[in-house]
Amino acid sequence: MSLDKYFLSQAAPRIEKPKLEAIVRKALIEDIGKGDITTKLTIPEDKEITAVILVKENCLVCGLEAAEAVFKTLDRDITFKPLSKDGRYAKQGKAIVQLYGKARGILTAERVALNLLSMMSGVATRTREYVKKIEPYKVKITDTRKTFPGLRELQKYAVRIGGGYNHRMGLDEMILIKDNHIKATAGYDKLPSVPKGFKIEIEVQNLDEFIHALKFKPDVIMLDNMNLSDIKKAVKIRNSTLFHSHHPRTKLETSGGIDIKNVGKIAASVVDIISIGELTHSVKSIDISLEVS
Repeated sequence: MSLDKYFLSQAAPRIEKPKLEAIVRKALIEDIGKGDITTKLTIPEDKEITAVILVKENCLVCGLEAAEAVFKTLDRDITFKPLSKDGRYAKQGKAIVQLYGKARGILTAERVALNLLSMMSGVATRTREYVKKIEPYKVKITDTRKTFPGLRELQKYAVRIGGGYNHRMGLDEMILIKDNHIKATAGYDKLPSVPKGFKIEIEVQNLDEFIHALKFKPDVIMLDNMNLSDIKKAVKIRNSTLFHSHHPRTKLETSGGIDIKNVGKIAASVVDIISIGELTHSVKSIDISLEVS
């Protein structure tokens, strides 16, 4: 069975429109408050301008749809012309959007649009760096639920644009028994009854826990914060006929302590999934600006 059919999503990246609209409305309310006082006092209501959005460092572009939604929410008549596409590289100084319309709408929307573009481009760019490091291997790079509250839809979209895959979007998508679940129930000697259509994953932190979990033949076992030597041993044990004969092979996921320097070595261990919280929780936003012509 392909990895995609477990719980990962990457094909045809898109943002669900209702979720995007909700994020944009909330962000604009937060930023504008009772009104953009400066713009109202300095810019005539009928003043029209042309502007461009520029990337000020090399990056993978991501978030154009989100940026357009910000401008169009404030002024439907603003012309938003993309000069690039999500997923394309842009060199420092490149214009990725051209804008034309009422100055008040463009200037009031500027910060929220740039914030989303900068954050999403940062996630996509960093994800692509990880994906390139593991290209010789079949392993998939995935994100986690360590996302900015309220922005998960956009961050996980950006991971897909960067060539990564999404782990579960929320707690309702699969059963993932983590260490605290196990501690709270003092261990387990059987798996819960799993509703039809749901996959089950178990987190383990050492080889003893791994061997115990493997006996139950879950869909996925997460090797959490395990060293490379133990990860290789786990792969070898999983591949032995003792554990997977007459049963689809349990997928192995590694998580914790993984960075851009060691991800290649982890991938070479022939695990199936490498999940990395850094993709979203420690994102470095790309420097992007709006310049009025």
